[in-house]
Amino acid sequence: MTSTPFPYRLVREGVVMTPAPGDPLEAEGVLNPASGRGPDGELYLLPRLVAAGNVSRVGLARVEVEDGVPVGVERVGVVLEPDREFERGTSNAGVEDPRITFIPRLGLHVMTYVAYGPLGPRTAVAVSEDLRGWRRLGPVTFEYDDAIGTDLALFPNKDTVFFPEPVTAPDGTPSLAVLHRPVWDLDEIRAGEGAHPPAALAESRPSIWIAFLPLDAVLADVRELTRWRQNRFLAGPEHPFEELKIGSGPAPIRVPQGWLLLHHGVTGRLETGVAQQQNVNYAAGAMILDADEPWRVRERTAEPLLAAETDDERSGIVPNVVFPTAIERVGDVDWVFYGMADSKIGVARLSRNDPAAP
Repeated sequence: MTSTPFPYRLVREGVVMTPAPGDPLEAEGVLNPASGRGPDGELYLLPRLVAAGNVSRVGLARVEVEDGVPVGVERVGVVLEPDREFERGTSNAGVEDPRITFIPRLGLHVMTYVAYGPLGPRTAVAVSEDLRGWRRLGPVTFEYDDAIGTDLALFPNKDTVFFPEPVTAPDGTPSLAVLHRPVWDLDEIRAGEGAHPPAALAESRPSIWIAFLPLDAVLADVRELTRWRQNRFLAGPEHPFEELKIGSGPAPIRVPQGWLLLHHGVTGRLETGVAQQQNVNYAAGAMILDADEPWRVRERTAEPLLAAETDDERSGIVPNVVFPTAIERVGDVDWVFYGMADSKIGVARLSRNDPAAP
């Protein structure tokens, strides 16, 4: 990796969505949205809506744009509810933190989301042609690899998102790639069980992994989107703002240097059994993945691109949180949508890290 200044920066613009007063479905916040363009050409956010008791749904809201800048939303409704058994746990239920990637080769919006069920947070997949009607494909399964030496399906998993274009997998197969984030500590599922990181893994903190799905298999049967193969470690915490853990943000986007991946890094203190942590700090960082071998990190930020500094980012259900989850282009500008203190949704401009660049 190079030591030159990171080529991109984030500049906050403002708040685009806050909880609707009196709406019970948004009593504990609107946050961490996915995004996409509908058949009407309009830009939509699919925010996580949190009701009392930390019960989450996925909503749909049209983004209002003025002079090329996202400034607000018009609510459309709810498109995904925790109405399957694998999405309903004993302490809370939910379809949480969706990420959406439109994959042109499939002609589909592919949503990965956290299904908070009886065994805690697990990744599930749904697909849609119009962002409104979603077909669940179910929870993800992981192909066993003796080199890793563990069954990834045993562990909670979050922060999952697909690449928008096929890549060549390490075995040379044209594939879809997906990022995910296993957590090795099983105490919340079985008290006293503790952490079981793979013995072959040097980094036991929650880190970003990458998996591959043969493109031909997915084209033949879209349900193959839930069968993740060739899983491998991609990047772990490396800098002070990532001391506790890191996780992927929006779908990677192609840039001249390779694939630009925004991620979050976490510092502070995590408490076991607490869903809405109060003693952590989430900040946004970024890395460049190799264009041809996206399992290789070429560059990454030593300092956050965006940290919790405003009142909206510092005060909320979970204070001190900047959590990027969506990137969309409006005109010739890329806009990053992010969760603010697990309560609101903000937007920031993604720009070249060059004073002369837009």
